[in-house]
Amino acid sequence: MGLFKNHIEETKGLSIIIVGTGKVGTTLVEQLTKEGHNITIIDKNKDKINTLTSMYDVMGVVGNGASLNVQKDANVAQADLLIAVTGSDELNLLCCTVAKQVSGCSAIARVRTPDYADESEYLRSQLGLAMIINPELEAAREIARLLYLPTALEVNTFVRGQADMVRFKVPQNCIMNGKTIADICNDPKYAVLICSIERNGEVIIPSGTNTVMSGDIVSFITSSTNAKHFLKKFGFDNHSVKNTMIVGGGRASFYLAKQLIKAGIDVKIIESNSNKAKELTDLLPEVTIINADGTDEEVLKEEGLSYMESFVPLTGIDEENIILTLHARQISNAKVVTKVNRMGFKKVISSLDLGSVVYPRYITSEAIVAYVRALKESIGCEIETLYHLFDSRAEGIEFKIREDSKITNVLLKDLKLKKGLLIALISRNGKIIIPSGNDEIKVGDSVVIITTHTGFGKIEDILDHE
Repeated sequence: MGLFKNHIEETKGLSIIIVGTGKVGTTLVEQLTKEGHNITIIDKNKDKINTLTSMYDVMGVVGNGASLNVQKDANVAQADLLIAVTGSDELNLLCCTVAKQVSGCSAIARVRTPDYADESEYLRSQLGLAMIINPELEAAREIARLLYLPTALEVNTFVRGQADMVRFKVPQNCIMNGKTIADICNDPKYAVLICSIERNGEVIIPSGTNTVMSGDIVSFITSSTNAKHFLKKFGFDNHSVKNTMIVGGGRASFYLAKQLIKAGIDVKIIESNSNKAKELTDLLPEVTIINADGTDEEVLKEEGLSYMESFVPLTGIDEENIILTLHARQISNAKVVTKVNRMGFKKVISSLDLGSVVYPRYITSEAIVAYVRALKESIGCEIETLYHLFDSRAEGIEFKIREDSKITNVLLKDLKLKKGLLIALISRNGKIIIPSGNDEIKVGDSVVIITTHTGFGKIEDILDHE
């Protein structure tokens, strides 16, 4: 067992222990140190600890994160939060249980095994955890949303699925082309707010006078029931796909297939490992399981890729997923969604025009960062949801308003808001409101803001105090 320390300046951040320094653990270190928290990492691998303590201003403890002595070395008694993201579900749950016994800290466990998926809420409540997070299940949900709305490049949900923020590319012949935001959103039947326009690498938070051009990537927010109708008005075909082909038979494929079958979508999975293929056949009797190499061009041809309405490569290798996506886009009109685990080449990946790309480790870190910000502030409102948008150049944040403050019961047009910020949506008593300047925020509302600022922890952060 060893202890590695870097100098950590006094901050107002939380004291957080992260057990496990794999992809998700490393992403959390990067995100949470940026937000000014005091981080201690635990891992059995001394080299990983050395690497991260040299890259970031964090402390490191070498050892088993479920050991009481190791947690004591990490000063668990003074911790605000322990996050367990090792490769073992059982170890993650045990780490959290030990921490809860000796500390008043909150605890979050990553739990990925399908055996536990249906029991996650029971485990969370019985063990007293703040959160149980399943990256593969969350990635599958995100992919499913994209297959239900194939026009979209990205669909982010707010207010527990009642509202969607949809990102799409404006084609050459679209009737939106050349119209102002005010013209596009002037139909009272469609309560919609256009939140952003991405053009030539720049992100614009638009006003009503901005014009949409072909080639723009536009994001709008509306109720989940309204998104399809709005896109249909402008000539987009928004029928859910009828079938999908998945390459790879891992956890994400299992979760995705279950969701798509429930929605009446035919699913075919190609898996090269015969034992895994047999297991999937038993677990998913309504799915066509093919035991073959899904990265083989001839296999994809024989299984009818060119006729599929959607294609999702979910192998464990990013490069394979990307090549499969590029191949599918060449030979078919399928809606393609690509899963990418590593973040290091994001600019290169963006330049390949892959369409919809899903990053499971980002999904995990965003949920945890949202919880951490709410834990840090915990005064009168809570962050319910957080998304890093447009390659992390902006954030979409949903706040739950718990008590009166400077922003409640004031006309929005009378609030002095920071620049680069939109109050995009208010949810009140189950009703979705696209706000105007004459609306107010009230206690009990959920409020979604889109901002190019980062680090908001409370709703009052939207105000300009200069």
